[in-house]
Amino acid sequence: MTEQNVFAGGNVHEMRLDPEPFEKIRTGRKRIELRLWDEKRKKIGVGDKIVFVERVSGERLARRVCALHVFCDFETLFKSLSPKKCGFDSDAAQAIKEMERFYPEEKQRENEVVGIELEDERNE
Repeated sequence: MTEQNVFAGGNVHEMRLDPEPFEKIRTGRKRIELRLWDEKRKKIGVGDKIVFVERVSGERLARRVCALHVFCDFETLFKSLSPKKCGFDSDAAQAIKEMERFYPEEKQRENEVVGIELEDERNE
């Protein structure tokens, strides 16, 4: 659910994450969150804040959006963005397969995909 709160610098959005990607964002090992570029994500802008909520514990952490990278599909995205920055320890081919578990090719073609580049608010 996207929060419609506004703060100095933009809107606040909420996204839920499984424990592993949440931890990777928390520790800085994942700098880009990948999603479909659907109507909900199109409300996100550079300078906005995303509050990530860990699905199991409910722990929350905030990151600021510093860039949005929109592509037609994950295959094209990984030609420009490093899988490592997106939280993968594998190569692009394996990262594409992993993303297709969540977002099938037809959904990617229908919506496009986005890499939401994040920065830790403490670094401001």
